[in-house]
Amino acid sequence: IGECRYMARPYLSNVDAAMLQLDEPTNPMVITTVMVFGSPIDYEHLKATLKVRLLDIARFRQRLAWSRGGIGRPYWEEDPGFDLGYHLQRARLGTAAPADQDVLQKAVGLLASTPLDMSRPLWQLHLIDGYGDGSVLVVRSHHAIADGVALVHVMLSLTDPEPDAAWPGPEPADPPRPGRSRLKAIQQGAGMLKHPSLLRSLGRMGLGATADMGRFLISEPDPDTALRGELGYNKRVAWSAGVPLEEIKTIGKALGGTVNDVMLSVVAGALRRYLKQRGESVEGIDLRVTVPVNVRPLGDGGKLGNRVGAMFVTLPVSIADPVCRLGEIVQHVNGRKNSLEAPVYFAALNVLGRAPAPITKGLVNTFGKKASVVMTNVKGPQEQLYLAGAPLTELIAWVPTTGGMALGLSVLSYAGEVRLGVLTDGGLMPDPGAIIAGFHAEFESLLGRASGSVDDTEA
Repeated sequence: IGECRYMARPYLSNVDAAMLQLDEPTNPMVITTVMVFGSPIDYEHLKATLKVRLLDIARFRQRLAWSRGGIGRPYWEEDPGFDLGYHLQRARLGTAAPADQDVLQKAVGLLASTPLDMSRPLWQLHLIDGYGDGSVLVVRSHHAIADGVALVHVMLSLTDPEPDAAWPGPEPADPPRPGRSRLKAIQQGAGMLKHPSLLRSLGRMGLGATADMGRFLISEPDPDTALRGELGYNKRVAWSAGVPLEEIKTIGKALGGTVNDVMLSVVAGALRRYLKQRGESVEGIDLRVTVPVNVRPLGDGGKLGNRVGAMFVTLPVSIADPVCRLGEIVQHVNGRKNSLEAPVYFAALNVLGRAPAPITKGLVNTFGKKASVVMTNVKGPQEQLYLAGAPLTELIAWVPTTGGMALGLSVLSYAGEVRLGVLTDGGLMPDPGAIIAGFHAEFESLLGRASGSVDDTEA
């Protein structure tokens, strides 16, 4: 009986364990999500929603445990002292007057800098009142629970398609997962690039996979810029206003390229502007970004755990002309679509999850030196959603960075708009708002070129 109980323990997968090993005080492996609402959220309504729709998922009631005196393989166990009051914190921004986005961004940066309590279930929600006319929900969840695809899926599954939905109550046996139908768009992944061979096993990849990874490992590290360095405790965040998705599509149709190509080009221009503002040369500078790519089979988008690989995309920061820059990115991205980097990277994490933490961190840092930015791109639902009766108006999420990368970028579409979120190391990049300003300037420049007006502003 004892052996059966031992074998029945829900052990972390090797990839989930690798995420746990990478956690450190200066760079906690925590995914931070910001959900902004247009009206105040009723606390009791939210709590009832969490009890029915979140806590029915076992992982959100479980904490980490270790076998054999703390040195064995970690596994999940029910937290005997689970307290929803601890995991759902409540606060208010500023004074009696409603706070603005700058105040909110400082508060989110502070939360993003704070590690989670490893003796409790590895998540926490912060309901923040006093922001404009509504509320904000800041969600922090450890990467060991799941990757960004699954966590965004879970958070959106708390919502309803209408504001007057009934309060959640006891569910019938084996109910359909809340939000499943309207989350179909994100089930197929968070990567900018759809990979044609993600489901093939590593053993069948053969020489092509080996050659792809070999070329990457012998490539030069990314150049030393303000985007890299020794990370500290302080994190800062900023995010853009919503950019109409239709305008991005207009640029793509007029100049060539997908929505993702356009966003990559605009981000490259924003980074060009930022480096120049910092007094750095952009002559001949190309920067690699690490792009997470979902490797789940179709239909498994809502399952927890980490099923994410990575691809490395080069941004031609040296190119001043936005149209030429977009053309270069389209050519580069099209050439990478058959790369085997994503599944090979996932397989490598699977191996690293069985290695001692110092080896895992060392090898991940080696990978990290090959890039300067972690950038996610998630297509969220395009219809209006509500949580506890309040309309969700903005949605932003960041994954943690590794390997000395001071910058994490998030591109997330929701309800017909796309937002860029910026997370930085405060000691190396104390001014994330400058990247947001560059993003808007670059987008307007590219939109002007697409519509036929001339904008020769030098980035």
